[in-house]
Amino acid sequence: MYRGRIAPSPTGFLHLGHASTFHLAWQRARDAGGSLLLRIEDIDRDRCKPEFRQAVVEDLRWFGLTWEEGPDCGGPFGPYVQSERRDYHRSILQRLREGGWIYPCRCSRRDVLSALGAPHAGDEEPLYPGACRSLPGEPYRVPPDGEVHWRFRVPHGERLSFVDGAMGPQSAVAGIDFGDFVVWRRDGVPAYQLAVVADDAAMRITEVVRGADLLLSTFRQLLLYRALGWEAPAFFHGPLLVDPQTGQRLAKRHASLSLRELRSRGDSPRFEHPAPPSHPEEF
Repeated sequence: MYRGRIAPSPTGFLHLGHASTFHLAWQRARDAGGSLLLRIEDIDRDRCKPEFRQAVVEDLRWFGLTWEEGPDCGGPFGPYVQSERRDYHRSILQRLREGGWIYPCRCSRRDVLSALGAPHAGDEEPLYPGACRSLPGEPYRVPPDGEVHWRFRVPHGERLSFVDGAMGPQSAVAGIDFGDFVVWRRDGVPAYQLAVVADDAAMRITEVVRGADLLLSTFRQLLLYRALGWEAPAFFHGPLLVDPQTGQRLAKRHASLSLRELRSRGDSPRFEHPAPPSHPEEF
């Protein structure tokens, strides 16, 4: 039975770029005769706001999307709000620690960038140089929150592959295309990679539909699925909507293209999702 999800972060009002991806996820669930759930991904405590969380549900309903499970309609796998699932996420962290898959890291992002000796632009996590990877372990002492990050130790040199539903065969080499990545932040909050894998597995998601900008994250998540002994879902990375004038992907800074602004102007929710690329390319 197909189970899909839409997982917005309430860090601002949803825009047409979000709507593009969520409409695609909704359509694939409907075409498969399956179900769709809504999960609020609000682990970023500094940027997520209650007013944006409420707006997410209102704007998606206005846009015409429906779901069978979520924070507003219940379901068997709740809570569907990530910040309310902290104990569960911490239990997954403990499993990874006991399995020797992760290690404590005292390096800040600034430390990593300084060690790399080059500026880093964009949202992608910089390649970790391994400063804490080989430090002596402390098996009888777990550093408290506020002292360290926890990083996943990737199998350096291993080529990972999967077939994306939209983009075809994809592959990347651990330690070269991406490095040891953070799964738990020093402020006591799970990182995106851990939280999304833990929740997708718990909620029995069979296909993850999201934007092509998250393609590289899939390889990290496949390593987490393997480490935890879980079967990974299928993945479908759809094309991103871009600003026709600048060519840049739409973001929350494009306030005029938010669903909230379109609603206030009296626009009707009409949308056609762009077709996936006709010639898939290997990553």
